Amino acid sequence: MTHADPSLRTVRRRHELANGGTSDLFDLVDRGAIKAVAAALHGLPEQRRREIGVELTAWFKQHQRGIWWSGTGTALAIAVVGCLPTAAQAATILGRPSVNPHGRLAAELVHAVARERGVDWLVDLAHRIAARFTEQTWVGKWHFVATLLHLDGGAPPTDDMAVRLWLTAVDSPATFHQGQPPPVADRLRDDPFLAVMLPRLFEVDDIGNLMLGITDHHDRTDPGRPVLPPALAQLAAEGVVDRSLLLDGSLGRLLRGDRPGALRAFTMLLDQLAPTTAEVTARVTDYLRLLVDAPAPVATMAQKALRTLPELELESILDASRQMLTRPDKTLVRAQLGWLDQLARQHRDRAGEIAEVIAVAADHPAVQLRERAVALAARHGLDPAADGPAPAVTRPRGDDLPPPPTPAQSPAPITDLDELTEEVAALLATPYRGTALERVLDGLVRLTATDGPRVHAALAPVVERRHWSWADAHRSDPLCLCATVVELFTSAGCSDGQRERWERLRTALHRVDATPELVVTDPRVPPVHRLLHARLAEIGGYLTGPGQPGLLAAPTTTNGQLDPAALVDRLAALGDREPGHWDLTQALLRLPTEVDEAIAGQAAALGTAAGRRLAAWVRDGGLPQPVVRPRTVTQSSSQGRRWADAYLPDERILVELAPPDGAVDRYGLFTTPVSPLTGEHVGWVDLWPSMLPGHRGLVTAYALPLIAGAADMDERGGPALLPLLAEIAGPGGVALDLALAYGLSARHGPDRVATVDALLALAATGDIDAAGIGEQLGTLVARHLVKLSRVVEPLRDVAQAGAPLTVWRLLAATLPAVLAMPTAPRGLPDLLTVAAETAATTGVRIEVPGLAAVAGRGGSGRLVTEARRLHRVLDAG
Repeated sequence: MTHADPSLRTVRRRHELANGGTSDLFDLVDRGAIKAVAAALHGLPEQRRREIGVELTAWFKQHQRGIWWSGTGTALAIAVVGCLPTAAQAATILGRPSVNPHGRLAAELVHAVARERGVDWLVDLAHRIAARFTEQTWVGKWHFVATLLHLDGGAPPTDDMAVRLWLTAVDSPATFHQGQPPPVADRLRDDPFLAVMLPRLFEVDDIGNLMLGITDHHDRTDPGRPVLPPALAQLAAEGVVDRSLLLDGSLGRLLRGDRPGALRAFTMLLDQLAPTTAEVTARVTDYLRLLVDAPAPVATMAQKALRTLPELELESILDASRQMLTRPDKTLVRAQLGWLDQLARQHRDRAGEIAEVIAVAADHPAVQLRERAVALAARHGLDPAADGPAPAVTRPRGDDLPPPPTPAQSPAPITDLDELTEEVAALLATPYRGTALERVLDGLVRLTATDGPRVHAALAPVVERRHWSWADAHRSDPLCLCATVVELFTSAGCSDGQRERWERLRTALHRVDATPELVVTDPRVPPVHRLLHARLAEIGGYLTGPGQPGLLAAPTTTNGQLDPAALVDRLAALGDREPGHWDLTQALLRLPTEVDEAIAGQAAALGTAAGRRLAAWVRDGGLPQPVVRPRTVTQSSSQGRRWADAYLPDERILVELAPPDGAVDRYGLFTTPVSPLTGEHVGWVDLWPSMLPGHRGLVTAYALPLIAGAADMDERGGPALLPLLAEIAGPGGVALDLALAYGLSARHGPDRVATVDALLALAATGDIDAAGIGEQLGTLVARHLVKLSRVVEPLRDVAQAGAPLTVWRLLAATLPAVLAMPTAPRGLPDLLTVAAETAATTGVRIEVPGLAAVAGRGGSGRLVTEARRLHRVLDAG
């Protein structure tokens, strides 16, 4: 068997294309046959190209794949530029996130095709593609666009996203030498867009993190060192880039501010540039502003630079010091006090004026800095305490917090299709649902009951545009119900087949005439989440069958509670129709824990099975509170171990649940084993408090592994649930105490802030056991399960926000276990400082076992000094 000559195949393809055949060309594109596509288009008349372009656009819409990578993306780009008539039409295909031509190689091939055709709009095309860049854009697409622009002499796009991708391309070059990328300095030196892009590095927010990500690592286990700052400094020394641009740009970025981590790239660049005395002097105003206002690492850099200036005006130092001595950064303030002390000794004639500035720190929150400032001021002739001591606390003082607002009423139901469409679009625009989901589902059921096909027609394009951000992003998350919700939005007025699919799902989740009714499909998923899943399946049945006038369980307040009278009215409106089992179950779980007996009578008078069920629920007292006990979970005792469990801590204190004596756990809510659930769960847990708004401790027990992970695994987001738990009712018990203790010691600042918000809300309502939280925190620290140093800042914030007594009671219960540790943990002296401040502020005396022994030790270390201070405060009380 012989094969046809390749040139003959090319001629045959051209002939077919010229005479109306396109299927072979499109097959070549689909297979990524780059050279064959270019050869087939060579020499075709313009009119025939345009005809093919029309067919190509239609074919692409019908044959969209997941992603057009490398070969297929390049072949598609050749066909598009070789056939479509305008840059705008070409960009509608090549600008799609799924189309990824093979970088520089693809651009060179496309440029050759365009030159053969006589196309003059490649620069316009490149800019149109660049306008669609996102955070997810592949770096190869930047290489494609940049090469097109360079070959045609076009200027690069300079918007924020383009600058980010340019910098990513510096880290991932298109060309290599002997399998290794060239040094970063060489990449920058050879980059045709360096002069345009470099000034933008100092203007794009948060780009410093990308700059630090360019490292000299050798493998995945080696993080390496940042190499971009030294590379820029090298180019400045060579005269390739303007040194003043780098100096002024870095200082300008530091003055405008950014995330502390992002600013580090610019302090490193300044360090690499090593500004001379003359350069610092010329920019002294900027350095003084940084000393006062910038984050601590930046201010420290400015402080060091300023101290090298021999001719710096004393008045400028004093003006800046009056402001910066009030900063909370202890190391920075301590260094500034040392500088002022040195200046006072150098300028004896102005020592009194300098001492007045030093005295500003006599009111600093840190006790050691206050003492240092008083001593230095006195050394130079000023006694800040000369006006007399502060007034003594004459009577105990409690917390001073405003009463919390009552839960707001829920927004009116959605009854307009345009509003529903807008709410669905907003919901799908973010991975976080919040309580908006409940209202959207209620509106979906209401409107589908009257005109399902119209609802389907309105929502279909919204889902088509947004479903990727939900349905495909979190498949590894056992809590993720994104795909289920997206399917709900497409189910309105659909076929019997879809109705059967929802019925099968609902049956798979519900064990009829069995206890518990909810089927355990994944031991990592708490029963409250199984309830949500079952409700969604039931709602799917509403959307494909006889309509329902909304959801019984739709809450009447923003914290998830349901007014019992409203539930009776909704049941009455149903008449003889029976509601969904899980819809009524959720409605009952949202009722207050105490309901007037009159409601039971009204429900029974309805004469329906649902009415009788409501009446029985009210008379039986509703869902009882569970028995909650702490339990230590170890690696060997974790249930349902998976490979991911190897990353769990060796030991963790959680809680286990049990139903109270005589109670039947109908839904399995109280018999859930301690779960190893961990990781980021994109907001679905935010719905749990509103599903059980009268059972704070129960919901906290479910979420405790996630909250603990923020402290002992440095995960993010778990404590964000705590403010929502503070808004609902019911005793929190040991579960809430542990959750708040873990939250206080969370790794990330936003999680500690959420814990502070929850503590303040609970203290304002009196629903807080400060001593219980303190005991749990002390146990966690003593067993080395959390880091004590993290809790100081949030507790100080709580005290300063108006809850000093809560903080003092919490600390008084924390300290005994911590003081008894063989080795004092990091942060203990600072914690003793906060304890002494809150004890003195409140005037409440609480005995702290073990404090006297530490205070009685010899020496003058900080631990002993702060223990003595607290001991004196308590003795004085």
